[in-house]
Amino acid sequence: MSDTRIEVLVPAGTPGPADVSVTTLGGTTTAVGAYTYRAAFAVLAGQTVTNTGPSVVNGDLGVSPGTAVTGFPPGLVNGTIHSADAAALQAQNDLTVAYDNAAGRTPDASISGDLGGLTLAPGVYNAASSIGLTGTLTLDAGGNVNAVWVFQVGSTLTTASTNSVLLINGAAPRNVYWQIGSSATLGTNTTFVGRILALTSITITTGTTIDGQALARNGSVTMDNNTITRRT
Repeated sequence: MSDTRIEVLVPAGTPGPADVSVTTLGGTTTAVGAYTYRAAFAVLAGQTVTNTGPSVVNGDLGVSPGTAVTGFPPGLVNGTIHSADAAALQAQNDLTVAYDNAAGRTPDASISGDLGGLTLAPGVYNAASSIGLTGTLTLDAGGNVNAVWVFQVGSTLTTASTNSVLLINGAAPRNVYWQIGSSATLGTNTTFVGRILALTSITITTGTTIDGQALARNGSVTMDNNTITRRT
């Protein structure tokens, strides 16, 4: 099993290959599990990865089936750049599995409108269309370090400027998943947390940081003076 794979959600109790550990993650009314891969990619796109300014990517950066990666330098990748190679193709295949599995989770609750000001316990949250974030969204693990959040967003995710996702009481960035039905746009100076699994594209505007991953299946990832740090 290669180090290029992303973490893939699977039903609790599903056995894994011999070289992959399977961990059942509690904290939701519908339990989910996860193959724990050593996920190398912090940024992955289907068409292009474009950067402006001194962005820092802590992890690998890849594109497949497209080939274009621009803006590095001045951007810095503390990892490997993969352009339409076998590693990027495998990562896209894994992303498709992860996206479909996250989308197929049974929701625990519905969400709509803007998530700013909410405090959410672990669970699977479904938005039928677009969702926004203005202010701070707090994710409270209640002391369970294995607590998981899956956000199923039917259309777009758009954050306003200078807002954040805050993790408290043991919540971990690696256990937050954003399954986006079209594209995600993170406003300037946003502090974002979790794995973004977007069907189309991800736009990360000036000064925004992601503690997690920016993974786009069919479109592009566009960056502008950002820091993205992959968490295992």
